[in-house]
Amino acid sequence: MKNKYIDAQQMQIGVVYYPEHWEPSLWEGDIRLMQETGVRLVRLAEFAWSRMEPSPGQYTFEWLDRVLDLFSKYQIHVVLCTPTNTPPRWLTELKPDILPVFANGDTHHPGVRGHRCYNSESLRDYGARIITQMTMRYGNHPAVIGWQLDNEYWVIDCHCDTCNRCFRKWVQEKYGTLENVNREWGTVVWSGEYSDWSQVGVPYGGSRHQNPSYLLDFARFQWDCIAEFQRSQICIIRENCPGHWVTHNFHTYPQRLNLYQIGADLDVASFDYYPNTDPGKQATGPYSGALSLDVTRGIKRRNFWIMEQLSGPPGCWFPTWRTPYPGFIRAFSWQAIARGADTVVHFRWRSAVAGAEQFWHGLIDQSNVPGRRFNEFAELCGEVNTLADKLQGTVPVSEAAILLSHEHLEALRIQPQAEGFDYYENVKDYHRALTKLGIGCDVIEWTQGLDGYKLVVAPSFYLLNTEVTAALERFAAAGGTVIVTSRSGVKHMNNQHVMLPLPGLLAKCTGVKVEEYDPIGRTAVRIVDDMEHSYQGSQWCDVLSLHGAEAILWYDEEFYKGTPAAAVNRFGQGKVYYLGIHLEEAYLQRLFREIAEELGLMVVSDLPEGVQIAIRTGAAGSYLFVLNLSREPHQVTLPAAYSSLLYGAERGNVLSLAPYGVDILQLS
Repeated sequence: MKNKYIDAQQMQIGVVYYPEHWEPSLWEGDIRLMQETGVRLVRLAEFAWSRMEPSPGQYTFEWLDRVLDLFSKYQIHVVLCTPTNTPPRWLTELKPDILPVFANGDTHHPGVRGHRCYNSESLRDYGARIITQMTMRYGNHPAVIGWQLDNEYWVIDCHCDTCNRCFRKWVQEKYGTLENVNREWGTVVWSGEYSDWSQVGVPYGGSRHQNPSYLLDFARFQWDCIAEFQRSQICIIRENCPGHWVTHNFHTYPQRLNLYQIGADLDVASFDYYPNTDPGKQATGPYSGALSLDVTRGIKRRNFWIMEQLSGPPGCWFPTWRTPYPGFIRAFSWQAIARGADTVVHFRWRSAVAGAEQFWHGLIDQSNVPGRRFNEFAELCGEVNTLADKLQGTVPVSEAAILLSHEHLEALRIQPQAEGFDYYENVKDYHRALTKLGIGCDVIEWTQGLDGYKLVVAPSFYLLNTEVTAALERFAAAGGTVIVTSRSGVKHMNNQHVMLPLPGLLAKCTGVKVEEYDPIGRTAVRIVDDMEHSYQGSQWCDVLSLHGAEAILWYDEEFYKGTPAAAVNRFGQGKVYYLGIHLEEAYLQRLFREIAEELGLMVVSDLPEGVQIAIRTGAAGSYLFVLNLSREPHQVTLPAAYSSLLYGAERGNVLSLAPYGVDILQLS
């Protein structure tokens, strides 16, 4: 495992290539140009099942043999993909149980992608056959170094007969008896108690009014099914390709998929990164992207890959985006590297001329004439290849963390709390405030260990157990600072409400109790601090009473004017903050700055809008990435002068950055 992960740490730029879409006469010219441009890796074959197996048991790998031999000739590595995302038409016709069934009984028909039920025995069987053939044939091929499993998993909510049987079995194994099921799901409400196992099944009809405990378990069941589906593929690869590593390309956060559970069996996590090119998204897009990258790094708590990076304006089943501004492609690729990507693979080498993704533009347009975007990509390849030896083995090291839970995300999706109250969007707000201060932040699974951190943000711990509560108390008692927010401690892990004053199990460490609450939604409520500085909050108002904590904010309107809106409690050697309302960014930045100064965290004051910094550290030294992810030129004032890796010169402490300008400075 260790050696395979080291192999996956290579610092390189790659492309996604679809040789099956192009005439063979183009292949060698494409690959030669890739080599000349500085491409070190390609991803192949995630949608090529019908070309590798055009009919049952008839394998036609000769075309892929030729392609892999060409990549080997030009010394370009290959990541092969298991093709189970797109079962061919002959297979879905032969085995229609492969096709997912929607809650209303309609079938997800073939001819698109993702038309496969994870629980289908036919898919498992035929998928194992094609994967076995691929791994046995290419396990020792000199070009192949690793495997991507399937493509962009998502929770399908399949309601086929197989899923119905599998879910019933899953519930039986988890709870043992119907008495336990009825108690843990609270089925007595609305006379929903089960009297026979045959009554337990998937939520046909998909009504939003179904039991929330039941729906949360249905999501957990699906996470287990995807994990098992993936594990069945990993077993084949491990057996036939013991020297290769495996990954999966997660996408489009937030995902209902439990990233941490699915990531556990991978050697390295990957993400498909498409930063928004719309100028109107400039104020938010780079920060949402930074969060996505930090989330991906947190899946394995180590560096990751970008398996698809934007190369041109996306367009497909939606109107085409704006084309990337000059410097955009390069800058956002460096952003990914700065936050822990070791390899960045661009989607795609050439824009398609057929199929649904014709306007999801690649590096080269359909004209087949390389242009401005391609030239920018070539510049990026040269820079990364030049700096690879210095940057390889370096990692981001953070002393702050945000704790993320897919169980909270799903439970709050099932039962929305207020207009505008969105769990992941709120996580974005906390992360953006930290990013604008230059504070490095890990985003990790909410039950993970907290060693090495000084600041932990625990947003809306809606579901809670004693183990996580004890971990937060130990962390604070030992000198750490914890930030707890509204809608914490509300439910048991079975998604039933606690019969305690909120924040439930967290009342001890927060030193507050919620006397009542007001779901204000998108309404803004004014709050003030002890200096009469005014701020605004929204979504939710917890009316607090103090039980050891000290108020730091008070409501300045509504019937609860003058009562505490936020408080801090000294707990052991540390502190626990409770924020009873979702606060505007200006206050969050102020709060984080004060906490950072108290804890000795590095803060870069007055970062311009759109400018981000990140540090990667390794045995060879530490490197500061300064990225202007905006269309305006900016200046950044740094603590000292540093030498530039990119430009080979000493830079003063005032750094001038052109639109989408990047610099990498050696700190030590």
